[in-house]
Amino acid sequence: MSHSLNETQLQLLQECLTMAQNLGSHADADRRFLDLEETLSDDAATIAVLEALWKEVLAARRSATYWEQISDVERSLTENLANNHFQLKQNYLRLLQEQ
Repeated sequence: MSHSLNETQLQLLQECLTMAQNLGSHADADRRFLDLEETLSDDAATIAVLEALWKEVLAARRSATYWEQISDVERSLTENLANNHFQLKQNYLRLLQEQ
């Protein structure tokens, strides 16, 4: 019993993984993955493992995108806070000079 994929199946899987990198193409990636599943023999164990891994790939990509967005927001807030702090310090120094 062989559980390896042939060249065509590997190419389909690689296309799916490439499309999974972009959240906007997850629907297309899912359709392409269904194409891959259709090429597999009726080996239920192989199909079940690939489906589970595929779901994990998509979930991991969504999670990574979420945390990237959170990081971008935090970076923006930190930059704004630093700019505001610098401006307040400048205003304070001007106020001291005027007195």
